Amino acid sequence: MQQLRRSFLKLAGGTGALVTLAATGLLKPITAWAAPWNKNAFESKATADVIKNLGASNLIESKDITITAPDIAENGAIVPVAVTSKIPNTQSIAIIAEKNPFPLAASVDFSGGGEGYVSTRLKMGQTSDVRAIVKADGKFYTAVKEVKVTVGGCG
Repeated sequence: MQQLRRSFLKLAGGTGALVTLAATGLLKPITAWAAPWNKNAFESKATADVIKNLGASNLIESKDITITAPDIAENGAIVPVAVTSKIPNTQSIAIIAEKNPFPLAASVDFSGGGEGYVSTRLKMGQTSDVRAIVKADGKFYTAVKEVKVTVGGCG
């Protein structure tokens, strides 16, 4: 009982101190370090709209982009996809599952000197092309791989 009381008093005292510091302006909440997300691209329902909202107007087919995904995914709820870009100065990689209700599955930005590699798991409702869009030096490059889904995962 005594230990519970001590724990409660420590918690109450610490909380009171934080509230006092925040009220006096000595402690300010910091902003998140994450970059702002492209809401319009993630909410787009058509692949063409996603590409437009990413700003990728002139896509260049590239063999320097490798998409690693199963040819046949037995379960569309968990489809492992990895994208590797060997294009110098890769700034971002976006992954699009073209026949999903919301095609843009992932978008990752890289800081200077970062390796152009992304690995994730997608949820796919049906057989579809998986498209990777890579931004490097202000230009947009793309590669496509078809993934056949035997059991859909999107609904």
